Amino acid sequence: MRIAIETLGTRGDVQPYIALALGLVGRGHGVQIAAPTQFDVMVREHGLAFAALPGEFLALMDTPEGKAAIAGGRGFSAGFKLLKHVRPLMRRLLDDEWAAVRAFHPDVIVHHPKSIAAPHMAESLGCPHILASPLPGFTPTSAFPSPMLPFASLGPLNRASHALAIKGADFLFGKEIRDWRTTSLGLTGRRSGAGQFLGTLYAYSPHVVPVPPDWGPDVLVSGYWFLDSATWRPPDALTAFLDAGEPPIYVGFGSMPGLDPQRMAAIVIEALAKTGKRGLLAIGGGALEARRVPRNVHVIAGAPHDRLFPRVAATVHHGGAGTTAASLRAGKPTAICPFFGDQPFWGRRVAALGVGPAALNRKALSAESLAAAILAMDDPRMRKRASNLGIAIRQDDGVTAAAEFIESRVTGQAVP
Repeated sequence: MRIAIETLGTRGDVQPYIALALGLVGRGHGVQIAAPTQFDVMVREHGLAFAALPGEFLALMDTPEGKAAIAGGRGFSAGFKLLKHVRPLMRRLLDDEWAAVRAFHPDVIVHHPKSIAAPHMAESLGCPHILASPLPGFTPTSAFPSPMLPFASLGPLNRASHALAIKGADFLFGKEIRDWRTTSLGLTGRRSGAGQFLGTLYAYSPHVVPVPPDWGPDVLVSGYWFLDSATWRPPDALTAFLDAGEPPIYVGFGSMPGLDPQRMAAIVIEALAKTGKRGLLAIGGGALEARRVPRNVHVIAGAPHDRLFPRVAATVHHGGAGTTAASLRAGKPTAICPFFGDQPFWGRRVAALGVGPAALNRKALSAESLAAAILAMDDPRMRKRASNLGIAIRQDDGVTAAAEFIESRVTGQAVP
């Protein structure tokens, strides 16, 4: 079977799909990943076919406009503030993605929610498609509201709230999509029944977000899709620091840009001093910048979370789905300081599971509030819950479950 995987976004939106692709290739399928051009090397070094998509969307986060939107936004509001910059880029993305998929001749398209072109390309090709998301929110449920919203519950409105994500692309880019369908795909302005939708995959653990009872067999919460780094070796300086004392607190904000990275790093260093903890600062994403650090702090550009997190005491991060997954898998208490997108949702889940404190307010972050969160993660009960959750997550086999789901939905067989 030929499977086109379409994804867009930051590293956390691409890395799990590489893991899924490798699992599918291992089962004898032909796979092509389409993703922003910035991930060319990352995908190809795993021996996978890669189709480069325009990188301007990802680069937008590091522009002054992108940084200002993220700094001033909460939840998904940062994306709305950038719409005027995104719209002019949309047509080239749609055309490039269509060219890549059409040349590959897939039997099925598996796509991230940000690949708004995928259902339309499937219709034009007459092939089925499967939505594959690292977060819930694309299948209505009464169990919880849309992760796009800053609420733990909306009661009777929970189910209706999911229309925000399900219909979001049509609402925001409806005109662009209709024009593209007619001029590039040769379709009518509105979708027809061609390109059968086969179901939805959610690439997170049911131990983290339980499966709602009102979801049917066309939805699978498979478990996380982890891409491990078996060949990575830590630099000598990092090894020496880790070996020199108690496990440190990891602090890093992934791909998030920073308006004042030196101030953010100063808050972190002061908080570590207040708690008497050792700290490991990952500065590669740009949200932290530390030129001089005390002896209890070590700075790294970054490191594979699957290898690093087992050696830390706890983590403080932005709440990206991938970083959250890696921390919970390692069995570590987790403090989340969300920037935008689905990060507040994961902050609420971590707190609800009792494996981390309440999410930090980035705009009001202080050395005192961060120190309090770090000390809260010393609670033996929290540490035990985190350890037990890590054990449960490590028993999942998300890639295999996802691959079996794809195969059975395409062949029309029932999923066991």
